[in-house]
Amino acid sequence: MADQVGRATDAAGAARPVEAVVREILAVVPAGCTWLLPVPDDGRPVGDFRIAATSGQGYDIYGRGTERVGARLTELYPSMVDGPLWRLYLDVLATGSPGRMADFRYVEKRVGVVADSLFDVHVHRVLGGLLVAWQRLDEDLRRLERTELLGSLGWADYDLASGVSQWSPGMYRIFERDPALGPLSRAEQSAAVLPDDDMLREAAWQTLDSGASSDVTVRFQPAGAVKYLRILSDVSRDADGTPLKIHAVVQDVTARVDSRTAIEQLGDQLRTREMTALAEHRLAGQLQNLIQPVPRAPFPLAGLEAIVNYLPAESTVRVGGDWYHAQTLPDGSVVLAVGDVAGHGLNAASGMAHLRFALVAWLSIGIHDPAVLLGHLNRLCGQLAITGTAVVAVYDPETRVLRWGRAGHMAPLLSRAGETGPLDRPPGLLLGADGDSVYPVLTPRLRPGDLLLFYTDGLVERRAPEEDRLEQVRSMLSAFSAAPGEQTLGRLRDLLHHPSPDDDTCTLAVRVLS
Repeated sequence: MADQVGRATDAAGAARPVEAVVREILAVVPAGCTWLLPVPDDGRPVGDFRIAATSGQGYDIYGRGTERVGARLTELYPSMVDGPLWRLYLDVLATGSPGRMADFRYVEKRVGVVADSLFDVHVHRVLGGLLVAWQRLDEDLRRLERTELLGSLGWADYDLASGVSQWSPGMYRIFERDPALGPLSRAEQSAAVLPDDDMLREAAWQTLDSGASSDVTVRFQPAGAVKYLRILSDVSRDADGTPLKIHAVVQDVTARVDSRTAIEQLGDQLRTREMTALAEHRLAGQLQNLIQPVPRAPFPLAGLEAIVNYLPAESTVRVGGDWYHAQTLPDGSVVLAVGDVAGHGLNAASGMAHLRFALVAWLSIGIHDPAVLLGHLNRLCGQLAITGTAVVAVYDPETRVLRWGRAGHMAPLLSRAGETGPLDRPPGLLLGADGDSVYPVLTPRLRPGDLLLFYTDGLVERRAPEEDRLEQVRSMLSAFSAAPGEQTLGRLRDLLHHPSPDDDTCTLAVRVLS
């Protein structure tokens, strides 16, 4: 078999070409790895194995590295001969099927050498010999156990497909659980969480669902006494982004919590509020998406092409009540609207839902006058005890006349042949400020190729005074409308993709086709 490896050495004893290449490759491998070649003996095809190459950092239990190259296993490790690993070598060499010995125990009685060592060994037939990779387990396990014990640590893996959990020994110590019972189920873990910390646990799951890592401290009561457990977790996903496994490291920080200062307690309270706000932010975002799904591509309206963009605030605690509506009505006209309910969080998202659904209902019964629609929205805000701003417009594709009104909202931006500015503004108080407010309507006429942008204040308002975001947006629109044949609304959406750190942003852009 050894003859299959390469050409025989010449009279000068030069190494076989293949061996030289393999030796050079393995020399830079950081893990324990050895290439063995069979040595015939007394008529047997395999009487021994010669170490032809070994990794540069793969030291054996005696501290020997690359100096083993050229030596035989019977000389280096005589107790291996005819043992289970030796038989595995012969089997892999004969069949070509890879083999593994997950718990190979090497016993040594020599003074100055670890008496009992445990290895995980993988064996593959390669180039007429055996490629053997090993990992030293006894030292790794001892190191892990001591680290867990010293740091009150444990680790856990949860397979989302099978529902199977794996715990390290430290987890059983933390939860005071008999290892023979196996890990706690998810239901048992949830039952052990103090009720006041349920929102933190939910926030952690929401964070993992978004693809981010989670770091929370939750109170558990696994066996009578309350424990503070810090849980750092993340998710492994497949190529399509589907979650496969959750990996967590858990630390019992009860002693530290019991001895912390008042300032540290205040810091933890603020962190708890942030995590609760994160869960609220995600729930509000999900509500917004259910109420007003945002199409990813441009879509047609009568005489128009439109695209919508919705960007949540970068701050996790400031989800808003921005909304839009764009629809071709049964009479052939088109309604275009954007709005913003004051405030943040679930209350703002709930107010947004009321206004948008009410607008759709009034449109369905034939109310198409922007002044009337804004009046109804104003009175509804008064009944709901909320305030907000809005723009409502109705476009006639036959005459290209836009009838529009506003309630405390910014005027839409009109971009025409490279020039951009706001439409002339009619007066109009914000919604919910005065139940008797009226909303005058203006009627500009649009032209083919005109670009009209409805937007909420998150697009242009920034706390940094040096950043004139409105002027930046006007410049983008001017450049876009200056070359209409070379631009797409999808490209415009990319240009406006600039989330605000403090507020959500909703934009509705329409281009007049003819």
